[in-house]
Amino acid sequence: MREDVDHHIADALSRPALVRLDSRTLCLRFETMKVASALEAVRYLLERGTIEHGDTLVDSSSGIYAHALALACHRYGLHCHIVASTTVDRTLHTQLEILGATVEPMPPSASLKLDQSRRVARVREILRDHPRHHWMRQYHDDVHYRGYRPIADLIREHADCDHLSVVGGVGTGASTGALTTFLRETAPDVGLVGVQPFDSVTFGSEHVHDPEIIIAGIGSSIPFGNVDHTLYDTVHWFGFDAALSGSVALLREHAIFAGLSAGAAYLAARWEQRLDPERHVVVLAPDTGHRYVDAAYSRHAEAPAPEELRPRQITALSDMDLPWSRMHWNRAEAPPNASAGQAIPVAS
Repeated sequence: MREDVDHHIADALSRPALVRLDSRTLCLRFETMKVASALEAVRYLLERGTIEHGDTLVDSSSGIYAHALALACHRYGLHCHIVASTTVDRTLHTQLEILGATVEPMPPSASLKLDQSRRVARVREILRDHPRHHWMRQYHDDVHYRGYRPIADLIREHADCDHLSVVGGVGTGASTGALTTFLRETAPDVGLVGVQPFDSVTFGSEHVHDPEIIIAGIGSSIPFGNVDHTLYDTVHWFGFDAALSGSVALLREHAIFAGLSAGAAYLAARWEQRLDPERHVVVLAPDTGHRYVDAAYSRHAEAPAPEELRPRQITALSDMDLPWSRMHWNRAEAPPNASAGQAIPVAS
């Protein structure tokens, strides 16, 4: 008898639900997207002998990767140490501890930018004191690309990749970048539309401050080594209000309860299809909306209707402004402040 049964919850969570929103739009809906990359990265590192069962893996996280790495360590018999952002809520913190992870929360910071810098500095201190710990380097190591190949295969089965764009949060680049890299192996014209918050160095929006920004995980105050800017065709920058609008619309119209980055991606995808009615899109929804209930969804009555919003089309980074800007990136190199060194080779 064939046994289609997972032997660990991480295996199940690594596979997204693929939901058709309309004839031209698919949504990749994850409970915790980075399980796909963390699980395969850990398996690969064990296979190569880079790490061994019983080792301690350490990294910094604003939430999604912490859960993913804790699950991967639980799956493969490893210890896990998380330097946690202030955005890691009590529910997730409790889960991590029960899974066996050591959670080291950062004290409250004046901004998410300061919080991220302090977390990375703390990881370096831990490695200095515990040189045998392995830093997973989710922000820099291209090993995290590997887990998205099966997901690219799933998209390929259900979408016309000759007229397709992937739309989603940039984050570390190991989701939208990886998916598009693998899809372009057979369809070189697959488009990539990156979603960023304002106040992020990754695509040059650090000069525009949004006082309400809480789109954790898709922007950065430091350069990311595994973002390949030359993969991206178009970039959209979102403030809180526009992202909330998209998130509420995604839930109201399609019953998909997801985080703010998914709402921003949904709004960006709608705009891209308006400009090119023949374009098919895949929208990434990396996590559920639970951690955004109090700070965002509870304010759903304030959310502007998507039809009331349109992006500011810009040709220079200096021209961007709230609440939503859009620019043809045209697979250009990283802006000066976002460069983290040499180009990142994609893991095979």
